[in-house]
Parts: sequence; C-alpha cells; structure tokens
Amino acid sequence: MGISRDSRHKRNATGAKRASYRKKRAFELGRQPANTRIGSKRIHVVRVRGGNHKHRALRLDSGNFSWGSEAVARKVRVITVVYHPSNNEFSRTDTLTKSAIVQVDAAPFRQWYEAHYGQNLGRRRQQQQKGGDKEKETTEEEKKKKSKAVEKKHAARFAAHGKVEPALERQFEAGRLYAIVSSRPGQSGRVDGYILEGDELAFYSKAIRK
Repeated sequence: MGISRDSRHKRNATGAKRASYRKKRAFELGRQPANTRIGSKRIHVVRVRGGNHKHRALRLDSGNFSWGSEAVARKVRVITVVYHPSNNEFSRTDTLTKSAIVQVDAAPFRQWYEAHYGQNLGRRRQQQQKGGDKEKETTEEEKKKKSKAVEKKHAARFAAHGKVEPALERQFEAGRLYAIVSSRPGQSGRVDGYILEGDELAFYSKAIRK
C-alpha cells in the first residue's frame, strides 16, 4: 500500500464514506520517518518533487546552538534528549526532532564568556575540589596578567550585561545546558537550536522533573 498523505480515503465529518474517483498520485506519497538518533554523523540525500533534494539525517552528534541573550552561537556536542513534548519514547531512544529538549556541552559557551567578560562562569565546584590551594591560584593569576585597559573593558562589559541567571549558572557548573532543537534533522540534515533561558527554561525544567 505505501504511505499516503491524501485525505480522500478518510470519511466525512458526518461519518459518510467518500466515493473513490481516482487512484493514488505521486504527489500524495509519504516516506518513512528519519528517526534521527545521537551518533556519528550519517546523512542520506533523498531526491524529492521538482528535482530538489532533502538531507535525511540518520545519526547526528553535534550542531550549532545559539545563546540568545548573549547573541553568540557555537558548534557544540549533543549529549542526550531529556524531554519531548509529543512523545516520551523519543527521549527514551534519544531521537532528535524539532522541538526536542536536549542537553548540550557547556564548554564552548563557557570559554567564550570567560574570554569576553574576563570572569569565571560555573567553576565553583572546581574551586571547592581544589581545596583552596592559594599558591596554585596565585601562579595561575600571574600567568594570566592583563593590562589595565583590558581589565577596564571587561569590567564595563560585565557591568552592562554580564549577569547570568542562577538557573543557567547551575547548568554551567554541571557542564551541561538545556537547549531546544529548532531545525528539522530529517529534512535539513542538521540539528541546530538555542539555549533555554528565562520563563522557557523554568517551564521545561518543571516538565522534565515531572
């Protein structure tokens, strides 16, 4: 039979059967879902209507994610799918689709933040594990000496818009950030999205805890 996307085989709103007046058409066909999983990159090119091509991602492990409040994007590793609004099975099997909530590696964003603002982000645990070795800290500080002009520039940046919300800072400490997939991996062959912040982060955090 195949997969068909027509509506002629469906009943009317009243429940009456529709009369069949033509056979299936090629423009009504459907295809198997991609079911993109997390793994080493594997993409198939599919020829579609009009001679165009879709990139069907079967396995992906990284993508471009943006940090909206800081207006910066980095290529990061996708670790796992933690929640999906349409199907719990997708989070159990680590299936990547649009609107899936994933955990991504925080390291690229932390490196950018520390270089841009000159402030540590999410390193409290590391400092506690060190046990306050002051000698090591002083030697590291001496290595990373900055000019007064650079310090002043970093301080001005941080005062203007360098504050990170506590919920996001806790994620940086853990080394994993919650993000949402905004691309369609089965159509474009990419897994791109943005970091969750503010009310959206609070909403999905509550949904994940349930």
